[in-house]
Amino acid sequence: MATRPGRDLTQGPIARTLLLFALPTLGSSILQSLNGSINAIWVGQFLGEAALAATANANLVMFLMFSAVFGFGMAATILIGQRIGAHDVDGARRVIGTTIGMFAVAASLVALAGWLWAPSLLHLLATPPEVFGLALAYLRIIFLGLPPSMIVVLITMGLRGSGDSLTPLWFMILSAVIDVILNPVLILGLGPAPQLGIRGSAAATLIANIVGLLALVAYIYRRDLPLRLRGREIGYLLPDLRLLKTIVFKGVPMGLQMLVVSVSALAMIGLVNREGAAVTAAYGAANQLWTYIQMPAMALGAAVSAMAAQNIGANRWDRVSQVTRAGIGMNVLMTGSAVLLLLAIDRHALSLFLGNDGHAMAIARHMNLIVSWGFILFGITSVLSAVVRANGAVMVPLLILVIAFFPVRLGLAASFQPRIGADAIWWSYNAGSLTTLVLTIAYFRFGGWRALRMMPPTDPIEAEEMVISSTDPAGRAQPNG
Repeated sequence: MATRPGRDLTQGPIARTLLLFALPTLGSSILQSLNGSINAIWVGQFLGEAALAATANANLVMFLMFSAVFGFGMAATILIGQRIGAHDVDGARRVIGTTIGMFAVAASLVALAGWLWAPSLLHLLATPPEVFGLALAYLRIIFLGLPPSMIVVLITMGLRGSGDSLTPLWFMILSAVIDVILNPVLILGLGPAPQLGIRGSAAATLIANIVGLLALVAYIYRRDLPLRLRGREIGYLLPDLRLLKTIVFKGVPMGLQMLVVSVSALAMIGLVNREGAAVTAAYGAANQLWTYIQMPAMALGAAVSAMAAQNIGANRWDRVSQVTRAGIGMNVLMTGSAVLLLLAIDRHALSLFLGNDGHAMAIARHMNLIVSWGFILFGITSVLSAVVRANGAVMVPLLILVIAFFPVRLGLAASFQPRIGADAIWWSYNAGSLTTLVLTIAYFRFGGWRALRMMPPTDPIEAEEMVISSTDPAGRAQPNG
């Protein structure tokens, strides 16, 4: 069977291609959030608040684990996109092989260490004694599922880099359906299944991830997708040290961005908690809605990154600029529409979490009115950051994020909270978003990110070809602007 190419993101209409590529990614994000929410409902309804608190503690640990994987996965995605854009399918296979080979070993070692050290991790998180045993039982099984979970994440990100965002969606649906169905079956012991309690919820996720991985790999080989490895290519699973160095060097700063977001969120919760239980409840409810508002921007950012990487690999800098403009326009439209919809139905949406608590409802609607508009700025920043990352620029976006989140957002919130109360926290969100946008625009316009290369040439001939392809007849380096 001939290899079916991934979607060529270097050809065709920019806006339509970007939208069709982003929508499946958006669907995957929504589905993942809904899957987590439904599983939380199963645990809360069948096992009570202590079990729900136990899963929250365990999920925090796993979030930090996947933050690291995200960075390396993004680095691999960009490399794959550039190789596909340059019509170097073998190079793309080398990247995915090295990445999977590295994480298959690393994730297995982390899973073993996690099983052994799970009690120490939970003590470090100050897990309450009444939920410690439940959290330990849940976390240990979740750790067992770490290798297949991480490999699924890496493969789906690689597929997007190759121009295929639809395949990951289908297998996200498969895993989510299995997970949601098996949760009550294994928690309660329905039919012939054993009654596992909270272990059943973790086991359902483990089974869903394994089945999803096996089905995804089988599909990749059945359809002969570009990233499959056959024959001598199986050897690509032995990590190439040169590729590995690039993936680690670029992946660590991108993973650290997730860590910065996490630490900032924890610090903000500390400030919110000072305002009392009603404000904390309102903040928690609003955060549930903000998660969905951010999804269009994050999906567009992922799509823009893949499109920009392919066009950079093809040396189509004219299309990179068009992708950037289209991404910004779509973000303003999609995120702006989501914000307007939220403000129109915020009372009904918030009541799902706050019930009839009128005081908390008023607080949540007030903070929502202040904060939600800032997500439009966040979306524009996501697009610009995605473009510069697609050419290997990772340190400056990390530095911008650190500045915006800590001295600006947290600094303003902590400084003005004694004077104006909780409003200082809500306005600090917009101050941070505006700072991030301004600094990112400055770097996009005047920074040297266009001169970077994600991966150095492999030999003198490739180096010479790169010099020739990146100059015009007048000898001026491209791009010019």
